[in-house]
Amino acid sequence: MIPWLDAHTPFPDVSEALTDDAPGLLAAGADLSPQRLLAAYQRGIFPWFSEGQPILWWSTDPRMVLMTERFRVADSLKKTLRKVARSAATDGRWQVRFDSAFEAVMRACAAPRRDGPGTWISDDIIAGYSGLHRLGYAHSAELWLDGELVGGAYGVAIGRMFYGESMFARVTDGSKIALAYLVHFLRAHGVAMIDCQQETAHLASLGAAPISRARFMAHLRDSIALPAITDWRPQAPFG
Repeated sequence: MIPWLDAHTPFPDVSEALTDDAPGLLAAGADLSPQRLLAAYQRGIFPWFSEGQPILWWSTDPRMVLMTERFRVADSLKKTLRKVARSAATDGRWQVRFDSAFEAVMRACAAPRRDGPGTWISDDIIAGYSGLHRLGYAHSAELWLDGELVGGAYGVAIGRMFYGESMFARVTDGSKIALAYLVHFLRAHGVAMIDCQQETAHLASLGAAPISRARFMAHLRDSIALPAITDWRPQAPFG
């Protein structure tokens, strides 16, 4: 049986996560306050649950991660990125911004998808991560076209560790463009690893791969101890 957390219960050690039924499940309960979320991410733990469930906390093994130097950019996407960069520097129709519409990015990520229902991102999740954003720990990468938000991604940054959460696109490659700018920025600022949490074919196609929880935790401990990034301004990856 997994532990039930109340407001003051600390997280169990990640080594106690289940290995059989629901592998990686560590605990349930507590809340989604910014303080609880920070405590989770600092320990390699993340929340993930469906509507009607209690808050469930996970530490998967293996862990899906994207090493920023291994991010794959197809030639067609490079061409699009150059077009976006030229437009941003000239007519301004296309723009990439960081942190100008964090909650809007989250709500777009939560919206129903073309091929299915919305995600698990509830109003409580949005409130918790928006609190982290106000404290400087959560960030969004945004793609704008003619003043409209058309793609984006968001995640959590502690020290020089970044935890990717979700992406959305309202135009072709909108999420990939935002992600490419984000990965370029993080790599330039000494962030070597982006936590992707769970393994998917889409993430693998971008260069992500699973690693052991032990290796992930060792990297995490070193990375969160480094100074935080203070200047979040995007630069074109393929200008």
